[in-house]
Amino acid sequence: MIYKRLLASVLTTLLFICTVSISFGQSTSQPFVYGDLLPDAPELAARGEYAVGVQTLDLINPNQLDILNYGKGGDSLYNRPLKVEIWYPATANSNELISYDEVMGQNGSPTRPLIPFTFLGRATRNAKPVYTEATFPLVIVSHGYTGSRYLMTYLTENLASKGYVVVAIDHTEATFRDAGGFQSTLLNRSLDDLFVLNEMARLGQDENSFLKGLVNSENTALIGYSMGGYGAVNVAGAGYSPQASQLFGAMSGGSKALLKRSAGNPEFKASIDPRIKVIVAFAPWGMQRGIWNAEGLAGIKIPSLFVSGSKDDISGYEDGTKAIYEGAVNSERYLLTYIDARHNTAPNPAPAEAYAAGLSIDEYLRYADSVWDMRRINNINQHFVTAFLGFYLKGNEDYKSYMDVNANPEAKEWPGFKPRTTVGLELDHKSANP
Repeated sequence: MIYKRLLASVLTTLLFICTVSISFGQSTSQPFVYGDLLPDAPELAARGEYAVGVQTLDLINPNQLDILNYGKGGDSLYNRPLKVEIWYPATANSNELISYDEVMGQNGSPTRPLIPFTFLGRATRNAKPVYTEATFPLVIVSHGYTGSRYLMTYLTENLASKGYVVVAIDHTEATFRDAGGFQSTLLNRSLDDLFVLNEMARLGQDENSFLKGLVNSENTALIGYSMGGYGAVNVAGAGYSPQASQLFGAMSGGSKALLKRSAGNPEFKASIDPRIKVIVAFAPWGMQRGIWNAEGLAGIKIPSLFVSGSKDDISGYEDGTKAIYEGAVNSERYLLTYIDARHNTAPNPAPAEAYAAGLSIDEYLRYADSVWDMRRINNINQHFVTAFLGFYLKGNEDYKSYMDVNANPEAKEWPGFKPRTTVGLELDHKSANP
C-alpha cells in the first residue's frame, strides 16, 4: 500500500510540474519553482545578483525549561535542539535545482498522518560562499505552528540572492514532524529567535565556520509567520500582557517563565536586542487572545512591516494584525493587506501531493488561499520585503519609493507594479510618534 501511495505521489508531482511548465511556456527541463516570477510579478520580486548556497546546521540551546514535561517528575530542564537552514550568497550556478525533503500532516494526528514529499528550489547545497570586503546582513525566519524551516523557501532563497544571510529555524515541538503541546510554542518562540541570533553571531567569529566573514549579526531582520509573528512582535519590544500568562492555566512554571517576557518586567526590557533592526510579521497570532495591550505594543520602537489577509480567521485582522499595527505607535510601520485573503499570506504554495484524492482538506489549506494564487502572493511578498529590508536594513534610499505607494495620489499604479495589477491590495503607513 505504501509503495502505491509513493508511486501516486511521484506521478502527481510530475503531472503538476508539467502542467505548470506548459502554462507558463516552459519546458519540463525548467519547471516552475516556488518563487519564480509570474508574468504580473512586481519589479523587486526578481532574484538578485548572487547565486545561492544552502547548508543545514544542528544547534543545541542548553538548560531550557522543559515545559511539556514540567511537574511530571525528573529534571525540569533539557537541552533544546534546533535545526536551522542557512541560505547565503554563493559562487555556484544560480539556476541549479535543489530538492528539499518535507512532510505533510502533523505528528501524532491519526487523521493527518505524516506523508513525505519533496519539492524543488534554486540553490546549491554546501556551495562556496561569496566573501566580500563587507559582510551580509542577517535575516532570521520563524515559521508558524505547525510548520518547518522550509515553509517559505520562495522568500529565503530570494533574499539570499540579494545579499543576505538567511537562517530559517525548525522550532522544536512545533514542526510538522514533532508537533507537541502548544505551551512549548508560547514559551519558546522568542527565546529560540534570540538564541539563534547569538549562535549566528558566535559562528560569524568562528574560524572553523563558513559564516566567518560572511554574516553581520549586528544588522539583523526577524521575519515571522503566525506563531513566528507572535515571537517577532515580542522580540521587537512588545512585552506580553499579564493576561498572556493565563494561557498556561495552572501550569505555574510556564506562567512564571512567560512573565519574564512581559511588559514592565526589567528582565524583558534588558533582553531587547539592539542588533535586531526591523521585523516583518506575517499574520502574527495573539492579539485576539489578549497577548498584548497598549503598553506592550508601545514597546516596539524599530521599523515594522505587517502583512495580513483581511479575512484572516486564525490571527484576526481588525482585532488582530491591524490592531497590532495601530497599537505599535512608536514604530515606523507598514501594513500590507491582501483583500479577502485568509491566514496563509506567507507560505509556499501547496505541494502537488496536497491535491491527491482522499487526503484531509487541511493539507491543502495549510498552504493555499481560496481567493488568491499563492504564487502571486509569494511574488508580492518578495517585492515588498526586498524594498523594506533594502531601505531600513541596507540603507538604500532607492527602495523607499517602492514603499511609498500613496505618495502620489494621481499615480495610476504603484511603483514597480505593472498596469492593473494592484487590485486587491492595500498598503498603509504610519510614522512613529515623535
